Amino acid sequence: MNKPLPPASTSELMTRVNDIAGLTLGEVAASYAFNTPENLLREKGWIGQLIEYVLGATAASKPEPDFEHLGIELKTLPISYSGKPLETTYVSITPLTNLHGVTWQNSVVKKKLSHVLWLPILSERDLAPTDRIIGNGFLWKPSQQEEALLKKDWEELTEMIALGNIEQVNGHFGQVLQLRPKAANSKALTQAIGPNGKEIMTLPRGYYLKTEFTRQILAEQFGAG
Repeated sequence: MNKPLPPASTSELMTRVNDIAGLTLGEVAASYAFNTPENLLREKGWIGQLIEYVLGATAASKPEPDFEHLGIELKTLPISYSGKPLETTYVSITPLTNLHGVTWQNSVVKKKLSHVLWLPILSERDLAPTDRIIGNGFLWKPSQQEEALLKKDWEELTEMIALGNIEQVNGHFGQVLQLRPKAANSKALTQAIGPNGKEIMTLPRGYYLKTEFTRQILAEQFGAG
């Protein structure tokens, strides 16, 4: 089967989303002749890559929403049997240098989270990757209150980076947004601002949404507790 073209409209995108709801990842992969790993230990990004392929996402690793022409970001969300998120949600890589002039309004985080297509996937550990079930996807835009929380966390974390305190930041900082190492291994270092403004080498960091935040998004959408 030919690679799906990018959806021409939001309604076309949601038609594709509805078409795969209730299917297993294995069924979807087979129908598109998409390579399937035996496990996800070495293929952690496989689920996202499959869904991006099937839905026609275009941004790849660029700092743009996945569906660039629609301004919509795709986020797959692993959930438990009870419908709760199983892990935090990666948003984007974190700039650790050249922060002058960076604001919430022009940040990649705001750009990525302004309009999100959430796609819950039943992903309990006793389910093989191919047996995991795609749920009902939905579009979401942050409310004023939600954006205020995201903005506050982003500004506080960015200030800590700019002041050379990156090594003091851990996953406990932030109410809804956290900063965590994002690297293939411990040798993949990058430049950052250190104490007294001196350059240091550290692990790349990524912004992640905390599970309580995504749990509330699901609860608002599906009426769950």
